[in-house]
Amino acid sequence: MPKWNLDHPAVNHEASSPMMRMRQGDAGIKHGDGMTNGQDEEEEIHHPDGKVEHIAADGSRVITFSNGTRKEISADGEAIVVTFFNGDMKQIMSDKRVVYYYSETGTTHTTYPDGLEILQFPNNQTEKHYPDGTKEITFPDQTIKYLFANGNEESVFADGTVLRVSKNGEKTMEFPNGQREIHTKQYKKREYPDGSVKTVYTDGRQETRYSNGRDGRQETRYSNGRIRVKDKDGAIIVDKTC
Repeated sequence: MPKWNLDHPAVNHEASSPMMRMRQGDAGIKHGDGMTNGQDEEEEIHHPDGKVEHIAADGSRVITFSNGTRKEISADGEAIVVTFFNGDMKQIMSDKRVVYYYSETGTTHTTYPDGLEILQFPNNQTEKHYPDGTKEITFPDQTIKYLFANGNEESVFADGTVLRVSKNGEKTMEFPNGQREIHTKQYKKREYPDGSVKTVYTDGRQETRYSNGRDGRQETRYSNGRIRVKDKDGAIIVDKTC
């Protein structure tokens, strides 16, 4: 009988082919290019749970999960990109920033290593959440609103007007022309650049204090039509009902 040479390449062709080599491991089935010339191999690992891991020659990896989610990891492990099956995307940058994109709303949420968070909306509205609890909102018309941790608010409008709202509801408005308006539960007061002040009370009274340039007198108008005027020293010079 002929004696078969089991070491002959024709017999071991499948096992010795440089095109494909399969290895069975604990993690799953591995496919390599089988190159033995000293260069790194590329591998594809099929895990029992259905995910497939591709390891490139430079050490970077791409993992595809059974639900369609895809995870890309750089060779040094510092940068990671996860593309979810629903279209969302999460990126972990080498500088430790984390950027999450919400596909359904078109919103991007970036978290920085120092705790700062920035949300960017498709209508060009931007929100910044600071570590101290302050929130800064920039609206499409470039109005900027600050929400402070103590409950106070401040809005800066595009024309330069500033609105401050305290946690007890009192409002202060500062206008570009130098005027200032204060709203409380008891009154509304307007202060003018020349020092004059006009106050309207909740009971209907209107009080105007003129600056020294207008002789410093004070005028009060009541809801019943009464008018009372005092001079700069407080003496009543007019007191009548119209």
